[in-house]
Amino acid sequence: MDAYRFLNTPELTDALCPSYAVAIGYLGVVAAATLSNFGAAWGTWKSGVSVLHTGIRHPSSVMKNIIPIVMAGGIGIYGLILAVI
Repeated sequence: MDAYRFLNTPELTDALCPSYAVAIGYLGVVAAATLSNFGAAWGTWKSGVSVLHTGIRHPSSVMKNIIPIVMAGGIGIYGLILAVI
């Protein structure tokens, strides 16, 4: 019975998925890395503008507004990790 199973196995040349599947996978990796870093850059920019305006009006509370800038950088790093995984 085992010999029958081994004789009827598909050839290695028979593809189980389409040939463009790898390209779509890499496109997903590129999209994840690009969009996460673009979003992190956008968040850093908007938070930086906020810190500048806060520094002009309320100089004592500038350190509280640094947290969103750090979080935006963390989102960029998280996106890179997800793109690699």
